[in-house]
Amino acid sequence: MEHTITLILLFLILMTPLSLVLMNKLRMDVAAMIMAVSLGILQLLGLGLLGPVNTPGDAVKAISGFSQPVVLTLLALFIMAKVLENSGLTHWLAFQIVRLGGSNERVYIAAFSTASALLSLFMNNLTAAAMILPAAMEVARQTRVKPSKLLIPVAFGSLLGGSATYFTSANIIVSDLLTIAHPPQATLSVLSFTPTGGLIAIAGIIFLTVFGKKLLPDHAPSAEQAFARLTGNELEDFYKLGERLWEAKIGVGSQCAFKSLNDCGFGKDWGVVVAAVRHNGEDFALPLTNQVLWSGDTILLVGREERIDPLREMGLMIHAVNEEDHLSMRGITVAELVLGPHSEVLGKTLREIDFRQKFGLTVVALRRMNRSHRTSIGDMPLAFGDSLLVIGSGRQLQGLKKNSNFIILESNPADLPVRGRLAILSSGIILASIAAAIAGVPVFLAALSGAVLMLVLDLITMEEAYQAIEWQPLFLIAGMYTISLAMDQTGAAELISHGLLQMVEPLGGLGLAAGAFVFSALLTQFMGGHATALVSGPITISAAIALGVSPQAVAVATAIGCSASFLTPMSHPVNILVIGPGNYQMRDFLRVGWVLTIISFTMMLVGMALFWGLRFTS
Repeated sequence: MEHTITLILLFLILMTPLSLVLMNKLRMDVAAMIMAVSLGILQLLGLGLLGPVNTPGDAVKAISGFSQPVVLTLLALFIMAKVLENSGLTHWLAFQIVRLGGSNERVYIAAFSTASALLSLFMNNLTAAAMILPAAMEVARQTRVKPSKLLIPVAFGSLLGGSATYFTSANIIVSDLLTIAHPPQATLSVLSFTPTGGLIAIAGIIFLTVFGKKLLPDHAPSAEQAFARLTGNELEDFYKLGERLWEAKIGVGSQCAFKSLNDCGFGKDWGVVVAAVRHNGEDFALPLTNQVLWSGDTILLVGREERIDPLREMGLMIHAVNEEDHLSMRGITVAELVLGPHSEVLGKTLREIDFRQKFGLTVVALRRMNRSHRTSIGDMPLAFGDSLLVIGSGRQLQGLKKNSNFIILESNPADLPVRGRLAILSSGIILASIAAAIAGVPVFLAALSGAVLMLVLDLITMEEAYQAIEWQPLFLIAGMYTISLAMDQTGAAELISHGLLQMVEPLGGLGLAAGAFVFSALLTQFMGGHATALVSGPITISAAIALGVSPQAVAVATAIGCSASFLTPMSHPVNILVIGPGNYQMRDFLRVGWVLTIISFTMMLVGMALFWGLRFTS
């Protein structure tokens, strides 16, 4: 009787918040935390939901989800993905896909689901999706295709690819479970999942490509996504910077040669702004006031032609820059500033407040009353409603955020060129983390090591790292982990599995594989693939041995079922990853996922028959 009451309580704790989520009355992460807290309170009161009866100390398990490897892995991946995005590689990838897709939405769906599936063959599903997601968001921004049309294909693509590779957590778990079966069985090889999982992946991607445009939700972006930041190029065009942009080369014998920028008096004497300097053919860099110019150096100047012409007499070889050329295309970060509502700099000039020295940023344009000013802006008293176009490093921009006199609007970095050193270092660290995980290092440790190394090498600041982390999926995963603990502790998972297997065992080997898939696929919607594999794997493998059916084949079917996490967002961290950016609701996954689950089930049966020789028996 007591056990029955415990199961009923568990069912109510699980279904009540989920019902509110389905009715859009409750956020998913809040629902997960409600479930975790409720289980902790009942355990504290003496019920056996997270541990034995009358062990109130086990109530601490309600927060044990926060220490799970998947949470730490996801945290590290957010940081590494941000560094990769800062390097420009993800934006380059997005540009290539935009060129490929044009205005064809189906091409984008196919491209992102395929790219995510291919990457997941060699790395963790979550890692694969995290690497593709920024590129998908950039394509959505450039093409105005809704993110909700692209991000489920990213998530589901990684799951489809994960079913075809050994390097998926659930697949590794069931392979290990074979060694502890009674009697012990041979483990699965690296290619054991490829034939059957490959059929599933190909069929799933074809389905998403053909029917995804119709079935995928067409949600408006979230408020944060709808507030799309302008790229650097777009900001420069808005301020009409190209009309006043000049390129000057320091000639031999120039009056500026071997002098600092400050001594040359570009701003003080001529009202001209130095936007960037290039030395010895290197990339353009932000100017420093004490930077010494050398013969052969190239500088970018902003100012009216009548202010620029006299500089030719100083030995500068000057020509106008094509208006379609931009500072951003040369690797220079631009941003927009507006005056704060209670700014103390109103009525003061940039020169008076020593803006350049204080913040390290260079103002290249000022916009007032729908007119852009690009000359002598350092001597213009600032007025309410003014906006400033500035150039500077990411860290200088971050530093300005602490100043209440200005509000900073950072540009979208999509049009910045690939930063070679950062791209090489970040890609190398990510690949090394993947290689370490393949070699046997725990995935969470490999990912954390990569993120920490990026911080140590100063590829990202700690402030940027904190901002890169999406907290919603972390809380959702931590809360749902507590549910999986409760299902295991109360015996609910085992009770369900025995009932299901009793129905399918008379159908022979293929029937057992079908039952193993269905049970794992259903359970993983609420427990996640890791926990489901540990619960269903021992039961289905034991049933296969008892029936004289290949336990390796049934183990593959079980693991593939764990990858069929298509029905609910909480079934896999990769689904949780795309909830916020895609502005998804719980029913969005079900609308596409139920068909994909049937396709996966059907192709699994075909694979079991073709590659493992399983048959139905009457």
